[in-house]
Parts: sequence; C-alpha cells; structure tokens
Amino acid sequence: MKFYSTSNSSHKVSLSEAVIKGLAPDQGLYMPEEIPILEESFYADFSTMTFQEIGYKVIDALFSSALSDSQIRELVDHTLVFDAPLVEVKHDVYSLELFHGPTLAFKDFGARFCSKLMSMLLTKSDQKVRVLVATSGDTGSAVANGFLGVEGVEVIILFPKGKVSELQEKQFTTLGQNIISLEVEGVFDDCQRMVKEAFLDPELNQKLLLTSANSINIARWIPQCLYYFYAFSRLPKNGKKVVFSVPSGNFGNLAAGILAQKMGLPIDHFVAATNENKVVPQFLSGDAFLAKPSVQTVSNSMDVGNPSNFPRLLALYDFDENRLKQQVSGAFYSDSETVKAIQKVNEIGYTLDPHGAVGYLGLVDFMKDNPGFQGVFLETAHPGKFRDVVEKALGEKLVLPERLAAFLKGEKKVIPMENDFEEFKGFLENLA
Repeated sequence: MKFYSTSNSSHKVSLSEAVIKGLAPDQGLYMPEEIPILEESFYADFSTMTFQEIGYKVIDALFSSALSDSQIRELVDHTLVFDAPLVEVKHDVYSLELFHGPTLAFKDFGARFCSKLMSMLLTKSDQKVRVLVATSGDTGSAVANGFLGVEGVEVIILFPKGKVSELQEKQFTTLGQNIISLEVEGVFDDCQRMVKEAFLDPELNQKLLLTSANSINIARWIPQCLYYFYAFSRLPKNGKKVVFSVPSGNFGNLAAGILAQKMGLPIDHFVAATNENKVVPQFLSGDAFLAKPSVQTVSNSMDVGNPSNFPRLLALYDFDENRLKQQVSGAFYSDSETVKAIQKVNEIGYTLDPHGAVGYLGLVDFMKDNPGFQGVFLETAHPGKFRDVVEKALGEKLVLPERLAAFLKGEKKVIPMENDFEEFKGFLENLA
C-alpha cells in the first residue's frame, strides 16, 4: 500500500514516510492509494466481535503490506484500551461516547495509535523527531499524553492564548518532560498556518526531523474510523437506515467515517455539524468553499475557519463535489442553540458537552426531515472538559472524573509566542 498526496496523485510514498513526514512536500495530505473493501462475512459476524477484534481486521486491511500481524495486534491493543459505548439518548438516537480515554476526548484514539506507530517506525533512526501540533483544545491534550515519555520524540504544541478551556490547557501545559507548549497571540488558524509553514521551510527541514500529530497525519486520522465500525456493530438491527452526525472542526473525524463507509460499512448518510465556523456546511449547501477567519464560540474545539481535512473529503469522492454533497449534509448552530440543546437533553437524563450538543442538533434536525433513520451523534469529549459552559447552561456544578480533576492541580508552564512564523522558526532552530 502506497499513500498519495491530495495535491498530486502521482506523488506516492510508503507508510513510514507518510507517517514520519506528516504532510506531503506539495502541502497535500496523504491518502491510501486504494481503499480496501472488507468482505461481506466480516459484516455478517462483527456484531459479536470485540472492539479489538474489529480493529485487527480493519487495520490489517489497510496496513498489512507494511506491518506484521504481531505489530498490528500490538498497535490495536495499545490503542483500544478503553471502551466507546453506544448510549441510547432517546428513541433511535444514540450517543457514541468517545471520552473514556486518558484525556476524556475522542482524540485519545488517534493519539495513542499515532504515538505507538511512530515509535515502531522510528526504531532504526537515531535522529530526534519533533512533533508539531496546532490545537484548539483536545488535540493538544490527547497528543501530549499519548507521546509523553516516548523516547526520541519531542512534542511542540501551539495553542491560541485565551481560546482554550482551562481544563484543556492544563492537560498539556503541566506535563513537562518531552512536551513544550507555545501560547500564541492569535487564533487556531494562525497556529495551524505556522505549523504548515514549518513543514514547508527547507532550512528548518535540513536541521530538524519534523512531523505532525494533527489529523493531517494519516496515523492520527485513519484509526478514527475504528469507532464507526464498532458503533455500527452495536446498533439494533431493525432494518432502518443509519445516519452519523459528526461535530466537525478540522473535519478529520468526518473523513474517517467516510473512509469506513468506503471500506464497506453500510452507513447511509452523514451530517457535518458545526458552529458559526460554517464554511463547510455553506459549501455543502451550494456555496463555493471559502476559508474565513475563525469565530470564537462555546464549542471552541470546532473554531476552525480553514479546515485542513477538507481536501480529504473531496479525495474520498474522487474530487466529485456532487457525490460528496449527496452523501453529506451540512448544519451549523449558534451558541444559544447549543446551550438550549444542553439544557433540553439534560431534562431527559443525559449531559452533553457543547460539541456533542452540536452533533445532537444536526442529527435530530436531519431525522426530522428524513424519516426511517436511526442515528448516532459523536459525543467527542466529557462535559467536564467544558464545565464553565455546561455548568452555566444547567445552573449546577458538575462532578469531574478524578483523572480530569487531577490535571487542575498541575502548574501551567508555557512559552509566549507572537503570531509570527519567523519567531517560531527561530525557536525551532534553537532546538537543533
């Protein structure tokens, strides 16, 4: 299996190069040159399979040409050490809870997979790898905890000052060891731009081995498809069509769901649900794709004005925009609508975080207009990670899980950084 660049399909590399480089030289994202379709017998049996057994089969189909059976099992076992339960919120509406990992967010799956795979691929290298990460919240905490203490790897996290929740910040700014946090004067898109510029700077790349653990890296992106398979396997077999609603910022999570569908998982439709950063829903409704400055919202992990994974969405449909628009609907919601959803769903006994609330709204609105579906929305983070928003909405205190509360006791250590690539470049050169 080779991996091609979304900017140039003739540029193909090995799994190792795609993972270690992260981004193609032409700034394209890597994609598998062929998407394997799993045999029908797998789908007939997988309702009785464990999460890990499903993972072995899916990852083997994608990576067996580069990894041994034992490496695949080791990789999946390291990644899937926590559950992703499917919880019925109301009739035909299910929450896929992706917050049972170490940092209580869905990105724990991809971060654990990425750190383990990277360490496997780096065993023959003596050069230290610098992992550059731009975060609007959960990516930073998941990657920092996934790579903490990994030999030969140093993680540099860029995050926008004042635009990440206190708990999210504490999860990556208090760790120390091989984790460095840069507090940038700007928004997430500025952090993301600086990281991309670093990958494309020839001087930097001569001095340092740079890679990414954002969802632009296939090792972060691809494993996210696993929980779509698992969720589908646990849905009632009632003959109804299936729709997944995905709260979306950089759109890697949605692209992973579409990858699962392309491998044969019979998902009938997707909803790309987001906040006021609505460039993709507007595109899906007929507008041209036009990146815009991001807007700050209560669902801050989706505050992205120029989603990095948009090229992957197109590549999954062979760059046919009409096919994409047939399979994926867009929806966006204001902060007030998000807060009202948290309040309304709490009344029926389920607590949403702001991102899950957006996914919930996208799902119920779609199902209202399209009868005959059962639906799943992705609850991407524990509500305690956004306790200021949730507690204000509900008028009551949340009880934080012990491992989440423990992060608050740590001392925040950051390096201030202007929104300036040359300053960032100088910082990296000093690491060489």
